[in-house]
Amino acid sequence: MSLSRRNFVIATSVAAGGSMVLSACSSGGGGGGTGGGGTASTAKYSAVTIGTADDSTGPAPAVAGARKGGTIHPIGPDDFSHLDPQRIYYSWNSTVGNLYIRCLTGYKIASGGAMKLVGDLATDTGTMSDDGKTWTFTLKDGLKWEDGSELTVEDVRHGIERGFASFTTEGATYLQSALTGTNDFRSVYKGPYGGKHLSSVVTDTAKKTITFHLKTARPDLNWTLAMHSYGAVPVKHDTKEKYDKDPVSCGPYRIKQHSVDKSLTLVRNTHWDPATDPIRSAYPDSFVFEFGPEGLQATDRLIADSGNDQFAVMAYSGVPAERIQKVLGTADLKARTVDGLLTGLYYYAINCKRITDVKVRQALNYAWPLEQIRRIYGGPSAGEYATTVLSPDIAGRVKFDIYGKLTKPQGDTAKAKALLKEAGKLGQKIVYTYPQGASDAYDKTKVVIAAALKEAGFDPVVKPVESTSYYDQVQQIDNQFDVMWFGWSPDWPTGYTLLQPLFDGTTIANGANNVSQLNVPWVNAAIKKNAVIPDATKANAAWAALDRQIMEKEAPIIPETYQRRYYLYGDKVGGSEFDPLFSAFILYKLYAKA
Repeated sequence: MSLSRRNFVIATSVAAGGSMVLSACSSGGGGGGTGGGGTASTAKYSAVTIGTADDSTGPAPAVAGARKGGTIHPIGPDDFSHLDPQRIYYSWNSTVGNLYIRCLTGYKIASGGAMKLVGDLATDTGTMSDDGKTWTFTLKDGLKWEDGSELTVEDVRHGIERGFASFTTEGATYLQSALTGTNDFRSVYKGPYGGKHLSSVVTDTAKKTITFHLKTARPDLNWTLAMHSYGAVPVKHDTKEKYDKDPVSCGPYRIKQHSVDKSLTLVRNTHWDPATDPIRSAYPDSFVFEFGPEGLQATDRLIADSGNDQFAVMAYSGVPAERIQKVLGTADLKARTVDGLLTGLYYYAINCKRITDVKVRQALNYAWPLEQIRRIYGGPSAGEYATTVLSPDIAGRVKFDIYGKLTKPQGDTAKAKALLKEAGKLGQKIVYTYPQGASDAYDKTKVVIAAALKEAGFDPVVKPVESTSYYDQVQQIDNQFDVMWFGWSPDWPTGYTLLQPLFDGTTIANGANNVSQLNVPWVNAAIKKNAVIPDATKANAAWAALDRQIMEKEAPIIPETYQRRYYLYGDKVGGSEFDPLFSAFILYKLYAKA
């Protein structure tokens, strides 16, 4: 289930045993991870930086101890919903997309999780001019498709233009809107199949350049173009809707066989040149995905560690609550885990349309019992307390703790009550909702939440909503809830992708993600201003400052946790690292041990 439309990602509350799929993005990713048995105390987030042309050259850094050969067997509960780049938005799809899709830019991930934006197909991360309205990229030499044909700037443009087609509605739309100046971009351009190109995208075959002339300035376009929705597609081999079944590879692996809902096999793409690729290694001869086993079944198989499962990894679904203590409490099992903090955050949206007094919203923040909630989720293994909107791996994020949640995570009900009294709102009714049926944990947390609110002087009323219709209800602008469980993960690691979707008052509508319905002129103006700051360092600082200002002056949400996920892998799998982008294994770094 997604929070907004059909897109975003990820995160199940692993320690809570939840199956609820949280809103988030496709390529926004998780927090820095640890390999080989990270623990709950190893919250590692690393700075996200922009690399140079030198950083953008291949081959990718070698993985210590790696060897070529063998097969890795990822196990996941579901098949990939899409393989066509322009129809990819979910992290699960992007995880496999990394093996055969390449974009103009991408992320080089160091051991330990530090991320650097680099040129993937491009020689660097692009040249910006006209204050973010013009971007130019130059393609590398030696780029080829799986049939040996040259990958050209026309193929890159074709991938961009396909995002306007009527059948590619599942992908990201940032670039389409920026190129046309409207969210109704298909009314301006309907894709490349009528024989017309976008006049705002200019290619030079001789110079191998592609230039984007935007109607709306996007100083962070180089981040946007790392999304698989903007991956290259060969003009000569585009089969339109059928391309989703058999996409052509320009990465280290190509698709050999796909039995829908059963298995997917990828083998080496012999025409991929590692000298062009600063991101991906390619150690296994093949990847064989198995679809169907849920988290508990996959965990038990990997605990047993026999046969091909010795070469297996948990893909997408992590270690569930029923096994987390066994896995972390058994030395040899713990040594066969990777873990990492997910990007974005879980939080509780305060309906600012109903709770108009800022002091009441601040009192809710003081009163909220984070410690008791996390204990129900499974304790420290469930993640870290959140105090900011920006998660720690967002570029430029500055840590703060306005409501004292790190010193009093159990909640400061006395301070909350004093604020309520000052506002003349003792006894304020608070209608709290959460997705019933998504997880037993949420049914338990309602008890500690109600108790804390009552102690703080509120009159709590709990009205859960059945999980299958939860988002449809809380994303209505006339909903009757005061506080709503929610979550968000960004599409790339800058402040824009967290603060704009959640707090831009101009986006308020049924089905939109500003569930708090915050609509404050100074916030709207700041978001609009920050979005076009051309200097990345200054933009990052501006978003970090706005994060604090929003929480201090408006308090539209109650941050809960930066959640942690654990994955098991077989004894004969090497190179295991948590992917800070897609909250899974970094597949292209894995290798099969002899």
